Amino acid sequence: MSLTLRTISREQHLAYIQSLPAASHMQVPAWADVKAEWRSESLGWFDKSGQLVGAGLVLYRQLPKIKRYLAYLPEGPVINWYAPNLDDWLRPMLAHLKQQGAFSVKMGPPVIIRRWDSAAIKSGIQDPEVKRLRDVEATHIEPRAFEVADRLRKMGWQQGEDGGAGFGDVQPRYVFQVPLANRSLEDVHKGFNQLWRRNIKKAEKAGVEVVQGSYAELDEWQRLYEITAERDHFRPRPLGYFQRMWTALNNEDPNRMRLYFARHEGENVAAATMLIVGGHVWYSYGASANHKREVRPSNAMQWRMLRDAYAMGATVYDLRGISDSLDETDHLFGLIQFKVGTGGQAAEYLGEWDFPLNKLLHKALDIYMSRR
Repeated sequence: MSLTLRTISREQHLAYIQSLPAASHMQVPAWADVKAEWRSESLGWFDKSGQLVGAGLVLYRQLPKIKRYLAYLPEGPVINWYAPNLDDWLRPMLAHLKQQGAFSVKMGPPVIIRRWDSAAIKSGIQDPEVKRLRDVEATHIEPRAFEVADRLRKMGWQQGEDGGAGFGDVQPRYVFQVPLANRSLEDVHKGFNQLWRRNIKKAEKAGVEVVQGSYAELDEWQRLYEITAERDHFRPRPLGYFQRMWTALNNEDPNRMRLYFARHEGENVAAATMLIVGGHVWYSYGASANHKREVRPSNAMQWRMLRDAYAMGATVYDLRGISDSLDETDHLFGLIQFKVGTGGQAAEYLGEWDFPLNKLLHKALDIYMSRR
């Protein structure tokens, strides 16, 4: 199969994404507007008959002081990763990016290698010998994913050093997902652990109500989010980022981004943002107040978001990143503990891969990044 690659319009790109069952929210054309500090380009792969068969959103970040760029395709490109001729897809992309002044390419193949169901994770947590998710036997392994990794290595791609923690600027290697396809809502609810079911009931009894918010309420979102950032010791994104995200994504598709609040006695005590692309729904950012935790607003909000995702016909509800640590003393352990209660699955992606087009500049960037 001979493939050609060229720049495509945002309209072509969006039409292609809309023709698929799902794609990452970081591969829709509007994501370029969210990441306004990067230059961007939509790439299209065409087959012999001139049919668009793949697309990718490339973000270009300029190196300080020189006109050379890091080309980044977050959770992309959206191509047939299992194609036996993967070279024919990626070679023209590298040639094109080099022409555009890229010294290095970073991409995140949306390919899952392993999955662990909740029971497997729970037994891992209970076993004192087990410290990491990868020490637990996977419930499902995708052999084709290993072939993809082999092909990439043979082509000269290098696996990114995310250390398995999966946080920071790179996209998470490990995520937590609740599968919804071919399940009843009752079945999903039954999949929750006792604590989750009890907390959902507790919130109901206490009168917690969950409502959808609007653009005008993003400043209220920001207030709760900054409280959370202070409590959990992370650097919050500014309000402008969320406003830009809302405007860019919802201009592209009015149902791309949603905001939810959990209220108790008229007061907002938890909030979350949700992203939607086809049948894939993500819980993307979460926030909560320091008080009223006993009325379990976060559980109530997740259950409402899950039900809404289900009503939209979503095939997966994605709770995004987790660390692969199963050690109870690890500060990120609470995250996996909270998410595992939904009865979903942990999934491990292939991770991010780099291709140094200019080895010297690629090395310089590595040194620069490690000092930050």
